Amino acid sequence: MEKSHGMHIMVDYTGFFPDMEGVADWMISLMNRVIDESTAVRVHSHVEKFDGTKSPPGFAAVVLLDESHLTAHCYSANGWLSIDCFTCGTADTVAIIDAMDEAIRKASPTIKLEKRHSETRFING
Repeated sequence: MEKSHGMHIMVDYTGFFPDMEGVADWMISLMNRVIDESTAVRVHSHVEKFDGTKSPPGFAAVVLLDESHLTAHCYSANGWLSIDCFTCGTADTVAIIDAMDEAIRKASPTIKLEKRHSETRFING
């Protein structure tokens, strides 16, 4: 029987509130809270805001975990939001993504989930 040591979940949304003032700061705060409420261990957090000068307007946010990461990328001109979480330990990746999804839907009720994909990692036969 194959057993994995890790789960990677990727979600894509459209209709994300691109013009909300402080959305990048809100997102990194949400990500930190969700991780801190899980069994994952936060190592470092960073958000980078893009004004459209060199990169498309939006942001990229990352929470580095002791056993991988949680990221968010927003392309505000299109209303696109991409979230991904990879853990290779005992942290519950599904619960982390579910908590993110619940908070995002509450803050942006017209958002639409376009895709949710899960992939097991490090399969040991």
